[in-house]
Amino acid sequence: MSDEYVIESKVSPPPLSCPKCKGMLPMKLGEISCTLCDAKVRIEHPVTRRKWMEEKVSCPECSKVLVAGVDSRPAELKCGMCDTYFTLAEQTPRVEISCPGCNRQLRMKRRPGQREIECPACDTEFTVRF
Repeated sequence: MSDEYVIESKVSPPPLSCPKCKGMLPMKLGEISCTLCDAKVRIEHPVTRRKWMEEKVSCPECSKVLVAGVDSRPAELKCGMCDTYFTLAEQTPRVEISCPGCNRQLRMKRRPGQREIECPACDTEFTVRF
């Protein structure tokens, strides 16, 4: 039995751009800081909050299906059946990027900022900015 369970949410806020630098903002709600320019932005999205409240997850210990009932992520939850505590973490969307050297599709987590990538197929190095 694990001491700490973490389950990734299936619901994420819509991707938004920073009004100051046009870079991708972190996929969160509330008061957030742009990772590129440190601008402070307040993001609210009632549809995401409602979906988070209604999200169904399986207990990692006994597989009982639970309704999260919490409108934020990460959320600390407790299974009513087996008393297991676990974290429902925010989702990090994945995207496919084409390598400029060989056109291979590379799958990665979409995170704000700039990343240096090396294609595992052709060793081409390139920069990705979200």
